[in-house]
Amino acid sequence: MTEKQKTINQSVSIEGNGLHTGKTGTLTFHPAQADHGIKFRRVDLVNAPVVPADIDYVVSTARGTTLGHDGAFIYTIEHVLSALTGLGIDNVLIDLDVEEIPIMDGSARPFLEALKKAGTVELDADKQFVVITQTIIHEVPSKKIKIMIEPAEEYTVDVVIDYETQVLGEQRASLHHIGEFEREIAPCRTFVFLHELEFLLQNNLIKGGDLSNAIVFINRQVSQEELDRLAGVFNKPTVKVKDNGILNNLNLHFDNEPARHKLLDVIGDLTLLGKPIKGKITACRPGHQTNTEFTKIIRNTLKV
Repeated sequence: MTEKQKTINQSVSIEGNGLHTGKTGTLTFHPAQADHGIKFRRVDLVNAPVVPADIDYVVSTARGTTLGHDGAFIYTIEHVLSALTGLGIDNVLIDLDVEEIPIMDGSARPFLEALKKAGTVELDADKQFVVITQTIIHEVPSKKIKIMIEPAEEYTVDVVIDYETQVLGEQRASLHHIGEFEREIAPCRTFVFLHELEFLLQNNLIKGGDLSNAIVFINRQVSQEELDRLAGVFNKPTVKVKDNGILNNLNLHFDNEPARHKLLDVIGDLTLLGKPIKGKITACRPGHQTNTEFTKIIRNTLKV
């Protein structure tokens, strides 16, 4: 039986702060017709320019994936896109009144829950797939990065991360069927090492961070003075390091939540192909730059 394209049944909004800009914005999902695809619209700008969620419009992968077109930019798109793919939604128009998508809790779950509230509806058009017909590999040996896709009947993803730190050793995560996304992947939040956090703070980034939307790994000895400073930055009375080497700002949903979040990002970034995938992905140390480079390679190789 042929699978049909999907959109949402009604419009739904979600509000929050951008992780890096700190600006409060409203994101609204609207239903769209068949073959519309996923598109963003900057309703705060003159003439409300539209930016397609397409790999050809990626302009940056620093601290997240950014789209740009005609002077309009959309920052940190990956969690929204992964939620749409996780629910099998092909067509939607996304209005945004700021440049950065709200970080929410650092996962895809808030977007997925909003979309489920809106409901999905089938359209009178067949779903179009990117069918992988050959093995495609992208490697960056100097960074120990490798990402590969092979022919398969289902969309599956295996991820391995290893940043050669004692606090976060090798982790693996797998998605065997897109139906597992909501329960196994969507709740998994972004993570950061302490030295990365300090860099971001020094460069006036993560203005929307509040220690509730990221797992913070402590990969070196820290003094009480440093912990007190972090508590002040994020408006917490105190913070401390837990036995597993993370700050006590939150509890892990899964022991391998970081690897699961990287898998979430892979799904979000590969959504920029514009069609759901039939293929098996294996990724070692993936990141937004690698994911988007690989997406371009798939498009150019298969001419999709």
